[in-house]
Amino acid sequence: MSTSLSEIEKKTVPINQYIESLEQPFQEKFLARKQDYRLNAEATSQLTGFAKDYVLVVFSAQWCKDCATYIPVLALMSEATGMDVRIFGGLKKDPLSHTRKWRSPPSPPEVETFHIDKIPTIVVMSKEGKEIGRIVENPKLAPTLEQKICEIIKSQQQCSAY
Repeated sequence: MSTSLSEIEKKTVPINQYIESLEQPFQEKFLARKQDYRLNAEATSQLTGFAKDYVLVVFSAQWCKDCATYIPVLALMSEATGMDVRIFGGLKKDPLSHTRKWRSPPSPPEVETFHIDKIPTIVVMSKEGKEIGRIVENPKLAPTLEQKICEIIKSQQQCSAY
């Protein structure tokens, strides 16, 4: 899937602005995780070299425990590497619908465009707007989130070298 990053940028907020906008007690939980987490140095170093060529588009909600675990890690990663991380926040479930998971609005309509089922969903995109990979809920193939993102990007780098 290819998407206009300039359109995404207009509809999202930078990750730290997202965390600052959260209500209490949610913001406190996100900030505590951010303060306690230590990034994997090797993955962070590698991601610094990729930062200018990729952007992360993330779907989140303040009430989601998995989001409170992984969004702060992405904020640290963004600060350490310079990688742009953009957030579609405010997702709300739609318990009255049998066909739609997310109530839109207030959930952004992009939940359908990106086929979002679970959150957080972290979409790794090239600066050209092409999705190269995604992580849904949590990274299962690597020990840390930053290592998983690095794996996704490195696999794309290897593919594009051929």
